[in-house]
Amino acid sequence: MIKAEGLTKHYGPLTAVDQISFKVEPGEVLGFLGPNGAGKTTTMRMFAGFVPPTAGSAEICGHSIISDALAAKAKLGYLPEGAPSYGEMRPREFLDFVAAIRGYHGDELRTRVGEAVERLNLGTVLNQPIETLSKGFKRRVGLAQAILHDPPVLILDEPTDGLDPNQKHEVRQLIADMSANKIIVISTHILEEVDAVCNRAIIIAHGRILADETPENLIHRSRYHNAVTLRLSRDGDLDAVAADIRAVAGVDHVETRSDARSLTAFPDGDAMILPSIGDLAGEKSWPLEQLQLESGRLDEVFRTITAPDSAAEAA
Repeated sequence: MIKAEGLTKHYGPLTAVDQISFKVEPGEVLGFLGPNGAGKTTTMRMFAGFVPPTAGSAEICGHSIISDALAAKAKLGYLPEGAPSYGEMRPREFLDFVAAIRGYHGDELRTRVGEAVERLNLGTVLNQPIETLSKGFKRRVGLAQAILHDPPVLILDEPTDGLDPNQKHEVRQLIADMSANKIIVISTHILEEVDAVCNRAIIIAHGRILADETPENLIHRSRYHNAVTLRLSRDGDLDAVAADIRAVAGVDHVETRSDARSLTAFPDGDAMILPSIGDLAGEKSWPLEQLQLESGRLDEVFRTITAPDSAAEAA
């Protein structure tokens, strides 16, 4: 596993990471998310050995990042923020260089590099200077160096930043394929990333952990969970429909958007109001363009948890 206990980092009077503790087991894909400046990248850098902690401890597969740093780093594949590399080198040279540092030579080096190149689809750019590559290809080169030694732990800081939708899908599929027998930590502020690939999420703000749950449980905390949204055609009477829905058993309140000809009905607690609203829509012959059950909105939960007032209460 990897674990942190009371991990803290001060930069003068600024506390970037404030006594955070957590552990991650094999098979978990942890989304480490928070707003910019929350302490995500600083935490990742401490695990990777780039930044020494001010206090507390962290381990990678039983090796202390402080007292046994080399052994800890050998178990780690790390994609730093921005995927830094040597711009004057070509991807083939760069990956050969990284593989050699990892202790590979000869056929094994070529095999490791070849597998990483294939998994990240880098064949077309292997002999171009890295500084001439697009942001997306630079990110993929960074991912290739992180996985070429098949480490048991991967820490990826914004792994899909700069990738187009197809490339994002490929990287997310790669993460899913590797997740069965690895620990993968993804630092991100992109909420769709968490929903797409993670089975656990930690939300951090102002250097402190504010939530540690599955993405599904976080979504269930949304006020939109089990809400019902409908949109009417132009000849529909939105106010009349809203009045009818307010009388439905289990409906707590209704919010309308006249500009979008839509409304959202919110349930009272865990009430399931979709069947009743659906039946009423048929009975009243509402001119519907859309009727949908809301699963919940992760962005709304994220904003609620990381709002200044919420963070202050958690502290």
